[in-house]
Amino acid sequence: MSNGFSSLIQADLASLTNAAQTLGNSAIAPAAQFGGQAGQFGAADANAGFSFAQSMKDAIGKVNDGDAAAGQKMADVDAGKSDDLVGAMLASQEASLSFSMLMQVRNKVMGAVDELIKLPL
Repeated sequence: MSNGFSSLIQADLASLTNAAQTLGNSAIAPAAQFGGQAGQFGAADANAGFSFAQSMKDAIGKVNDGDAAAGQKMADVDAGKSDDLVGAMLASQEASLSFSMLMQVRNKVMGAVDELIKLPL
């Protein structure tokens, strides 16, 4: 059973490595060529285009804002200022899921970086 999984993983890894090498050898077209607009991803400069770092900062900010809002709702329920326990619990679960999703994205990105580092030059 484990041989089947390892062969599938090796085939996927070979496919990803091949795709990465093909991508590395080709020129990357500007986003405007595919109908995108420069700066649509939150970059400060309209000529900067897509910024992965800025996208990650925005995602972290949204997760942090959601956690703060959930914390405030829970504090309001605890203090008796609000009796919306269901809303507070939903906000808490949403914040938890958002954080879990962000951690999964982080793990995938770190795995991809590790694989890129291992590629031969």
